[in-house]
Amino acid sequence: MSEPANQHHAIETKALTKQFGAFCALDHLDLQIPHQCIFGLLGPNGAGKSTAIKILTTLLEATSGSASVAGFDVASQPVEVRRRIGYVPQMLSADGALTATENLVLSASLYGLRGAERKLRIHEALAFAGLEPTADHLVKTYSGGMIRRLEIAQATLHRPQVLFLDEPTIGLDPVARRTVWERLLELKAATGMTILITTHDMEEADYLCDQLAILHQGRLAVAGSPTDLKRQQGPEASLSDVFVAYSGVVMEQGGHYRDVREARNTAQRLG
Repeated sequence: MSEPANQHHAIETKALTKQFGAFCALDHLDLQIPHQCIFGLLGPNGAGKSTAIKILTTLLEATSGSASVAGFDVASQPVEVRRRIGYVPQMLSADGALTATENLVLSASLYGLRGAERKLRIHEALAFAGLEPTADHLVKTYSGGMIRRLEIAQATLHRPQVLFLDEPTIGLDPVARRTVWERLLELKAATGMTILITTHDMEEADYLCDQLAILHQGRLAVAGSPTDLKRQQGPEASLSDVFVAYSGVVMEQGGHYRDVREARNTAQRLG
């Protein structure tokens, strides 16, 4: 097995750039994300969040620059990166025609888990997600929040070092959102896992994130802890005030409605 090239940070990017023809989706992004933290990438659609997460999860090649995840280079060591990460995409991905247990068995098989170890981890995953009473129900009968918790459980069956979540609570009601938040905080506390989330939701970022970065038009606008960034704007400043100060737009602008609509359309297709 390959040795990690960089162990200083859970995730690091240097001048990471992605161009689609003449359009620059990500422009010389420099990030250093510490181990055992929840880190948020904030910004409206078109800011570069999804492009960054796709490069970091080895789903997209960068045009230039470099990035490492869990100590491995995403370009030259993609297999090593994939072994050490979990990924929950923005769109719902659990199979509605299977039960929660069947979805987890499928994921466990893909991760190479077998026998007693697979059985134990599936049991732990169902307990973590709060889905034991409905483990044998078809996922198409689940609420959006239940599906999201299942997807997080699937993505962490192999105990990754880094978990990526793209808009983890988009389209969920307030109670379901809060439940997902609590599960993520429990996950970090129990495992020391580094969690990177992309979000439009200022309340979510403020509640969850130890550190965050705001992207605007593909560039890093500012990075720091929510507390420090708010303090810089004034004693009564909110995270929304910070965002406006660095991007000039309100966070709900930039396609939030479209994202919710797409998420709901996917949920409808599931069942």
